[in-house]
Amino acid sequence: MEIEAVSKAVLRVERPAEVDAFMAIAGDFLGAREAEHCLILGLAGTLHVGVVTLSEPPLFAVVVDGAADDRVLAAALRTPPYNLVLSLVEDLDAVDALAGTLEGEPLPGVSGPGDAAARFAEAWTARTGRHARRSMAERIFRLSAVRAPRPAPGRMRLAEQADRTLLIAWIEAFTQEALAKSEEADEAVDRWLEHRGRSLWLWEDGDLRVSLCGAGGETPNGIRIGPVYTPPEHRGHGYASNLVAQVSQAQLDAGRTFVTLFTDLANPTSNRIYQDIGYEPVVDFEVFDFVD
Repeated sequence: MEIEAVSKAVLRVERPAEVDAFMAIAGDFLGAREAEHCLILGLAGTLHVGVVTLSEPPLFAVVVDGAADDRVLAAALRTPPYNLVLSLVEDLDAVDALAGTLEGEPLPGVSGPGDAAARFAEAWTARTGRHARRSMAERIFRLSAVRAPRPAPGRMRLAEQADRTLLIAWIEAFTQEALAKSEEADEAVDRWLEHRGRSLWLWEDGDLRVSLCGAGGETPNGIRIGPVYTPPEHRGHGYASNLVAQVSQAQLDAGRTFVTLFTDLANPTSNRIYQDIGYEPVVDFEVFDFVD
């Protein structure tokens, strides 16, 4: 998104206490670029329906221009213990205002469009003395029509309770490999298996379960694909390509206008695979961790 200067802006940071109040202020702004905001909108939707229980209250912030009828310039959301997630921004000064308002919050890091995330990381370091370490470069992709890949042996099926032990092991492996961190995989898998706005799918080749794909984080017209994981010993057979293609098609068949997913730009193989089945790049994301 091209950044436009806002002349004589009077910046004000709103701090709604609840997700519905946050969306009342920022919803139209976020929805106008829905694919770019798939993460923040998906988190807001999850909070709205109460799918997850947080150890701490979520954080909401919206920067508005008081000199232009409170036009929204930026929005941010955090679900502890995870990073602050930034929207696209229309004026980078709004990022500075946001950092100033949030000073004192125990932020572990920030994720967002490259220019906004980098600006926030710089401002946070200046205000708090904590160092910002760029830990990942990602890209959001969008798909509205699937191009079927070369068929792979096997079939897709919905994951079920009997798969729980395997799913936990694979989610743990995925987070270690893709995100270089761990999470409570058993709790995450249990939420997926409840099928409340999200689902996990498996690809089976004969009696072997060989690949995993999730779909969740609903937005008004879309849904986000992920995680996607194939154990190393089963890679190179087209399992993930076929599974992601079929899960994506199932979401479109269910009435979604489009589906989105995040990729790690350091993994050219996955980026190529997703583009081969119809995913198109939308915006680049940067992830910064704050360290002492």
